[in-house]
Amino acid sequence: MTVVTAERIATAGQAVRIAAELAEVFAAGAAERDFSRRLPHEELDQLSASGLLAITVPAEFGGADLPPSVVAEVVRILAAADPNIAQVPHSHFVYLNLLRLAGTRAQRRDYFGKVLAGARIANAQSERGGATVAEISTVLRLVDDASVGNGEREHVVPSQTDAGSAGIGARRFVVEGTKYYCTGSLFADVLAVLTRLDDPQGISGLKPGEYVAFVPALEPGVRIIDDWDALGQRTTGSGTVEFAGVVVGLEQLVSRTSAVNAPTGYGAFAQLLHAAIDAGIARGALEAAAEFVRTRSRPWFEAEVAHAADDPLVAQRFGELAVAVAAAESTLIVAGAAVDAAVRPGAVAAQAVAENAHSVASLEGDGAQASIAVATAKILADRAANEVSAAIFEVGGTRSAAAEHRLDHFWRNARTHTLHDPVRWKYQHIGRAVLHNRPPPLHGVI
Repeated sequence: MTVVTAERIATAGQAVRIAAELAEVFAAGAAERDFSRRLPHEELDQLSASGLLAITVPAEFGGADLPPSVVAEVVRILAAADPNIAQVPHSHFVYLNLLRLAGTRAQRRDYFGKVLAGARIANAQSERGGATVAEISTVLRLVDDASVGNGEREHVVPSQTDAGSAGIGARRFVVEGTKYYCTGSLFADVLAVLTRLDDPQGISGLKPGEYVAFVPALEPGVRIIDDWDALGQRTTGSGTVEFAGVVVGLEQLVSRTSAVNAPTGYGAFAQLLHAAIDAGIARGALEAAAEFVRTRSRPWFEAEVAHAADDPLVAQRFGELAVAVAAAESTLIVAGAAVDAAVRPGAVAAQAVAENAHSVASLEGDGAQASIAVATAKILADRAANEVSAAIFEVGGTRSAAAEHRLDHFWRNARTHTLHDPVRWKYQHIGRAVLHNRPPPLHGVI
């Protein structure tokens, strides 16, 4: 486990202040870390030690129970300094939310306790073999106790009689497969592995569907590969993870289906944090562009001014960019408030289904409203991050393109992170809500 002594954060103000302090430290080396691809192990230990990674732990388990809007602001502040570091805990917060919604009390006590002590959770979710990203081929296979001893990983499914006599609590499963784009896996203590259970006969005692297996990163059979080579977000540790006969118990499995296929705000929360990363990149790029123009750029001769910052056309462009960033930040605040209403402290998936069943077919429910608000914020943040990070060179002039200034990392990070889920589908869901009062789908990506 991560060897840190984590502080305890109690209030939103404290969380934002600590995030700002860390952001100042992280910003100093962000461009150079990106250029040399130096993984931020030390910086992530600082993040764990600060207590920020535990701010969503429910109060009953010793946490601050801070709402999604505060998490989004923390992520935005960190992303303005180093979006790589800001993206690493994205899955961490998403899977803590899954535990809150669908985990048993014992699971929540266990994993929330680990996080309060400084542990980090990373995702092992995406695959490449399916026709779309939504297809998951990593299947949970039931095994008997005799087949998992002495390093053997033989897949043996017990008979119906055996299953009935052994007791559900003794059930063990094996996970095998390969996952890609596993952000934060190189820094993780626990991997949240997305799997599928096909069990029509009910031998396992679980309902068929998608489950997240919480697997220790150092578990035998887990191989984390540092092969992430994207043009941006180069230090997020988003490599490949292989699982070869990894054995898990029921106590490690949490139903993703029950959280996603219900109006819980699960997807809206995850998307809110993605929007926060993009809004942070936009703000960081704007500040870097302004500093470069003030201190390094030469004015265009036709402007007849002594300093580039006094060129009226440059000032006009900065005004346009500033409006784009402000719009992204403002809609992020609105979206955060909407997700706060949808993700109520203490709520679990079953409660959300019961409370919102009447509104599933319309936009009445908080979850649907939150998804639409977040989709709006995501569109504007995507647009601002890409536009402002590219405009650095437009306003900075020829010398801004020199490699020594490392200004390209803003655009590369924006272009890479905004590929996560296409905003063209956000427009579709917003348009259908306006025209037909149709709520967005429940699939966890809006």
